Amino acid sequence: MERPSPGAEKIAYNSEVIESAIDQVKSGDKQAYAFIIREFEKKIYTYCYCILKSREGAEDATQDIFIKAYQNIDRYEKQAPFSRWLYKIAYYHCLDQIRKQSRWQQLVSLYRERQSLLFSSYDNTEQAVHELLTHLNREERNILLLKVVEQYSFEEIGQIMDCKPATLRQKYARLRKKLTKQKKYEGGMSHGEMAKRT
Repeated sequence: MERPSPGAEKIAYNSEVIESAIDQVKSGDKQAYAFIIREFEKKIYTYCYCILKSREGAEDATQDIFIKAYQNIDRYEKQAPFSRWLYKIAYYHCLDQIRKQSRWQQLVSLYRERQSLLFSSYDNTEQAVHELLTHLNREERNILLLKVVEQYSFEEIGQIMDCKPATLRQKYARLRKKLTKQKKYEGGMSHGEMAKRT
């Protein structure tokens, strides 16, 4: 009779220990979750770093992923390994982060097109985002982030901000006009004045 390799025995043992820890977490033992984090934290961080290409982004994503996994651990079923379930959460979380970055880049690109002279001296997205948000008040920034980056509906934004959806639609329409028609360049010329001189 062929005996299993020591490596196979170790994997089986680790799987049993992890499943036992998960059962403890489901029973309300929060300390058992610390063991799960220690087991997978480095692997999940490395995975996130390879996808997001950012140390800070990977650190934030890893933390968020373990929070999501903890909040949804009752949905985990033993038919599949826990690691596969955790990586699935990591996969979709990283995709979501990439989508958000893409939306920011699209937003900034649109703003740069409309304010090409203003942004001719700007070399990176962070500066452009800062300049974009500088012209907005707190409420406008919230509406812009929730609508364009997070892609919430006006009904959902209304629930977040305690505001009527119809009011938010009006504010968002005004905000779009404001961004489109911002008149001041660094030299103080308006779009109209600039057009007359070219």
